[in-house]
Amino acid sequence: MARQRSAEQELPQERAVLTPTLVTVRAGLSFARKKPLGAFGAIVLAAMVLVAILAPWIAPFDPSEPYVERTFSAPGTEFLLGGDQIGRDILSRLIYGARISLFVGLVSVSIGISLGSLLGVVSAYFGSKIDLVVQRLVDAFLAFPAIILGLTLMAVLGSSVTNIIIALCIVLAPGSIRTVRSQALAIKEMDYVLAARAIGASDWGIIFRHMVPNCFAIFIVLATITLGLAIIVESSLSFLGVGVPPNVPTWGGMLSDAAYTDIGGAPWLSIFPGVALALAVFAINFLGDAMRDVLDPWLRGR
Repeated sequence: MARQRSAEQELPQERAVLTPTLVTVRAGLSFARKKPLGAFGAIVLAAMVLVAILAPWIAPFDPSEPYVERTFSAPGTEFLLGGDQIGRDILSRLIYGARISLFVGLVSVSIGISLGSLLGVVSAYFGSKIDLVVQRLVDAFLAFPAIILGLTLMAVLGSSVTNIIIALCIVLAPGSIRTVRSQALAIKEMDYVLAARAIGASDWGIIFRHMVPNCFAIFIVLATITLGLAIIVESSLSFLGVGVPPNVPTWGGMLSDAAYTDIGGAPWLSIFPGVALALAVFAINFLGDAMRDVLDPWLRGR
């Protein structure tokens, strides 16, 4: 009897532990059923992040080690995806290139979109001269295409991973400021914000307790959609020679190296990094579109 009672007491605890897991699994299955392309994008993106993290253990060769006897070698048993112009393994460079491309994209989006979203909320809440100054600066930055602005910033800052993250943060922030500001303007007039202001809540308390959390859905959508743009801009800058240093493997740098060789004689130099870049961008866009449909109340029921 004592054992039976103890088992009955432990059973609710086990159910309490398993319930959040089951809810997460069911939510994931429901998302995959309703948004299969979004689920596909999430799986591909997760796989790429996992490959980037495990690059030192799964890459078959050193990505910077040249093998002269395997210069322009076709895909085969030794180099599965072939060798480049100085005999480096393309598969290993693709795996290590995912680390730079995804790291730069994720960090720049996390910082740039976060700061831009916060500045958009502050601009909408305070309005007046603060909003006027911020929006005119946003207009000035948005007047330049992302690539042109990135090239200008990299010419001033110099080539390095840190500098390209700084440049991408500056490139990505204006769009998030403008988008989040439009949402924050509507939230500013909500009853709960007016009530908080009426009872004497501080401005920054209202911003961080009421406005920022209610802009979180649009922040998630912006982050997922903008991540693809960040990877494209980083690859474009590396392709043009002003991104990360040439000795660091990146997908854009591999495409740049392929441009100076006989593409017809060695098409694998450009095909494989191009496919990796396109797959990453498509996966992120699929996930971003699905997240927008799920989090946007106007699109949720469609």
